[in-house]
Amino acid sequence: MSEPRPWLGYLLVLTAAALFGLNAGMSRIPLRSGTDEATFTTVRITAGLLVLLVIAALTNRSALRPPAPRRWPLVLGLGAVGIAGLQGFYNVAINRLPLGIALLLEYTGPVLVVLWVRFAYHRPVHARMWPALGLTLIGLAVVSQVWDGLRFDGLGVTMALLAAVCYAAYFLLGEDHGVSSDPLRHILWAFATAAVLMNVIAPAWRAEALGHQASMLGRLADLQIPAWTAMAWVVVLGTVTPFFLLLLALRSLPATVVSVVAMLEPVVATLVGWAWFAESLKVVQIGGVVTVLAGIVMAQTARRDEPDDALPPL
Repeated sequence: MSEPRPWLGYLLVLTAAALFGLNAGMSRIPLRSGTDEATFTTVRITAGLLVLLVIAALTNRSALRPPAPRRWPLVLGLGAVGIAGLQGFYNVAINRLPLGIALLLEYTGPVLVVLWVRFAYHRPVHARMWPALGLTLIGLAVVSQVWDGLRFDGLGVTMALLAAVCYAAYFLLGEDHGVSSDPLRHILWAFATAAVLMNVIAPAWRAEALGHQASMLGRLADLQIPAWTAMAWVVVLGTVTPFFLLLLALRSLPATVVSVVAMLEPVVATLVGWAWFAESLKVVQIGGVVTVLAGIVMAQTARRDEPDDALPPL
């Protein structure tokens, strides 16, 4: 068995975070070309399921067998909340908010995880959890400029915060030993659950707009591409590829380190929003972003019982 190579783990995480951050911008192309958020979520999850089925068929056919009946409540929760809920709320948020702010709000999920561990599980946390929570709340107040009324779309903020709750649920459910010991089976069937749910809510065949030409928006608005090509990028390079890069990174780095380094994603999304969509923040808001990131990193390292095999971000 080869020795862990931390430098490779860091490279994989940084690549995954960059792809996830760029994906937030790429997702806007089909979202603003006539495909509503719910249908977009359905297509993304259904296509992701198809990719997972191919991977399982080629590498681990045992994953195609359903989990034991006693595991189904967890699989249903992971699929409905951790995948369908997270993706659905996230897609609304990135379509209505500056990219960096949407991702920043979603990434408060790990703070909720530590609070849940402390007050629901009654497990100890490091004393730095409380200043971390304070930094996060202060930073969010500065970013949104609450003293001058919320500067951002109210529905978008609500959706981003709901995505944070789902993100926290994904981590908490993913820490179950059965999930972490057999991740492909549980993730595949959770995706299947999410795909069925979303196809009931917004069937994938309603995504006719993906067959049309779409503007690349922002500074590239004069360029036109088929909307389905952007959707294919979202599925392959924006979802499946970075997710498996994170799984590979866990061979060289513990989950706590992977989760903290993955915090680069909101930073990348902010840069994409500035370079591509001409989105900008005031200096004081940039300070708020840095404060939130510091609080989240402190919170993610505040658990005293953090499992080394927790699932990475979806």
